[in-house]
Amino acid sequence: MSIKITGKDLSIDKLYQVSYNNAEVSLDEDSIIKINKCRKMVEDKIDQGEIMYGINTGIGEFSETILDSDKLEDFQRYLIYNHAAGMGDPFPIEYVRAAMTGRINVHAKGHSGCRLIITQTLVEMLNKGVTPYVCEKGSVGACGDLAPMSQIALVLLGEGQAYFKGELLSGKDAMDKAGIAIPGLKARDGLAVINGSNFLTAMSGIFIYELKPLLKHAEIAASMCLEALLANLKPYDTRIHELRGFSGSVKSASAIRNMLANGDLLTGKLKTKVQDSYSLRSTPQVIGAVHDAMDYCEKQVEIELNGVGDNPIFIPEDGVQLSGANFQGTPVSLPMDMLGAALTMVCVMSERRLNRLNNPALSVGLPPFLTKGAGMFSGLMLSQYTADMQIVEQRILSTPASIQSIPAAADQEDFVSMGMNTALKNFQILENGYGVIGIELMAAAQALDFREHRFGNGVEEAKKTIRKHVEFLDEDRPLYRDHNAMKALVQSKDIVQNVEDEIGEFYAKK
Repeated sequence: MSIKITGKDLSIDKLYQVSYNNAEVSLDEDSIIKINKCRKMVEDKIDQGEIMYGINTGIGEFSETILDSDKLEDFQRYLIYNHAAGMGDPFPIEYVRAAMTGRINVHAKGHSGCRLIITQTLVEMLNKGVTPYVCEKGSVGACGDLAPMSQIALVLLGEGQAYFKGELLSGKDAMDKAGIAIPGLKARDGLAVINGSNFLTAMSGIFIYELKPLLKHAEIAASMCLEALLANLKPYDTRIHELRGFSGSVKSASAIRNMLANGDLLTGKLKTKVQDSYSLRSTPQVIGAVHDAMDYCEKQVEIELNGVGDNPIFIPEDGVQLSGANFQGTPVSLPMDMLGAALTMVCVMSERRLNRLNNPALSVGLPPFLTKGAGMFSGLMLSQYTADMQIVEQRILSTPASIQSIPAAADQEDFVSMGMNTALKNFQILENGYGVIGIELMAAAQALDFREHRFGNGVEEAKKTIRKHVEFLDEDRPLYRDHNAMKALVQSKDIVQNVEDEIGEFYAKK
């Protein structure tokens, strides 16, 4: 698969294909023309002695310091040295590749002012598998992701470290072994590589990509619980949701009905309560709200992926350079704070259904804690504990990062997005989400083994897939293996794949 970078049509799906599936990247011919045109403008202005931020001035609090013309190249090198100030564990290679892809797409719009060779080298690094070593901690999400992006820029100087063919090498050795010439950094080049929120945006795109199948798992788990708890399915009538008007709610209710199709519960052969608890009847409204939030977040992320996130910005057609704040990560971090909290909300509701499966006062005839030998055996009692612990951690992590600004740079940078904190904590929320939803799926499969009615086709297929990985709990056994197996199963997406093979497209209306 090959992806052409044009500056205007980089989607989350394309970003994922480059970062995880090593899709080849090429730079659009029109973008090459734009990059060269913008660079010519920058060089002309340098020759004319025009004062331009970050080119012949210092940065941040030093923006009023004017640099001698013979120091411009050295300044770019020292700029990168100074800003390569992160710490901690390295980012996964996929996150770095995604950030590089995003930055190439910014350059492709022709407003960044760097030399074409800088952008082309980043493209070559992606295609030949040279991935800079980048520390997780250090970005405040304005002026962009400076610390992590600077570790990418170090490799353009032949410094820093980079991975190549599974080995961590010096930046120079990795480039040499891949046969990539080191371009160095001339005036403007360094700042043009680092001055945007490309890391937090790329990570947010990956988070959205991974959240979509997890929401399907949540709806599958809910469907299995509805079967196991003999729920009244009138709340899933599509007309209810269409009358209110939220598209996510309509989508979720329809998906769950598709899961239950051809089962005795949906066809009305089983006696049910007049009205069930909120955790059973309001699932479409809750998960649907996450679908709607995710649609908004996807729009924001893709706007940023295809926008001019830089400072200063050069407009060749007008012959001007404008210094502003398009590096500010808030347009992404604010909605993504919401999306992390939304996933936590889904997991809170998941645990409430798990509680109803375990609690004999609420489970409509299921044995206590889903075990035949209650008293001697504790069944899935402790599974709920494990889910609860992870949910509390999710709740702590759901505190918004976008309101946590701490002023920096002698108060020149006195409001920052803290969007990297948002991106990092969202992946921790996601990691726990796999575990929580996995436990609900396991418990639902256990509960269904005590029921004898015909299940919906989707529910039956999901249960069958789970049983290939986790056996029925006949007698107590150490559950950590089962919990980890279920988490891995959710991450693999096999349940969703098998269910869709059985019932068709998950969100298709029937």
